[in-house]
Amino acid sequence: MKPARFSYEAPTSVPEALAALAARGDAAKIIAGGQSLAPMMNMRIAQPGHLIDINRVKELAQIRLDGDMLVCGALVRHAELARDLLARTHAPMLAYAASTIGHYAIRQRGTLGGSLAHADPAAQLPVAAVVLDSKVEVASENGRKLVPATEFFSSIFTTILEPHELIVALHVPVARPRKGWGFRLFTRRAGDFALALVACTLVRTGEIVEDVRLAVGGVAPTPVRLDGGIQHGLRDAGWLTRAARAVATAAPIEENERICAEYRRELIEALAHDALAEALESAT
Repeated sequence: MKPARFSYEAPTSVPEALAALAARGDAAKIIAGGQSLAPMMNMRIAQPGHLIDINRVKELAQIRLDGDMLVCGALVRHAELARDLLARTHAPMLAYAASTIGHYAIRQRGTLGGSLAHADPAAQLPVAAVVLDSKVEVASENGRKLVPATEFFSSIFTTILEPHELIVALHVPVARPRKGWGFRLFTRRAGDFALALVACTLVRTGEIVEDVRLAVGGVAPTPVRLDGGIQHGLRDAGWLTRAARAVATAAPIEENERICAEYRRELIEALAHDALAEALESAT
């Protein structure tokens, strides 16, 4: 199929893009990589009357350090995020999550901001953003604000973004010493969206485990933080098993006509076990 008729413009700066959004209102959609929006337009699931192409807004394509934050521009491609030295050093989970997205061609075009705005609950970058306590920088003609990732996703394919607002960047706290991370996902085929995924971080000092943070995706309308039931403190031989089981028990898994909830609960337990084990191993 072909998309419905639409008009088009390509601003070269953030102020120009924001002015276009303000002028067009609900009729406008931002397009960057187009890996989600273009297929939806072709199937006429989405029928925006006007497209605002931000690919020429170069300031949105940068990755930089700002104090204790790694600031990743909304136009950074998945492939760039996966190989960027700053990202791999200071936010290695985010870089790794980007490397697992789709296929080669998708990673060359898909963008960080596009993934966050699309808000697919089975997507890798929203889950990583939530577990890393990141903040989404949002701009409008009224100014800029930082929204915690835990508050940014409101439902399936839905965020708190208003029609006149634009994602500018993701602010990620830089990794601390002795902090490890784990990221596990399960797909039927390479490149598919995950049936379930688990991301976690923790701080380890000897056999003491602290500050465990864990999120799951693919099982509810938004990424879900589930670290509240994980025991902190001295790690014994059964710690991994108990922690993974606590995560699986607490997971708010929705019924799905293709995949039963019990199967996905078992997936979550196995993935949580492996992700936590990886985080323990990498915490130095």
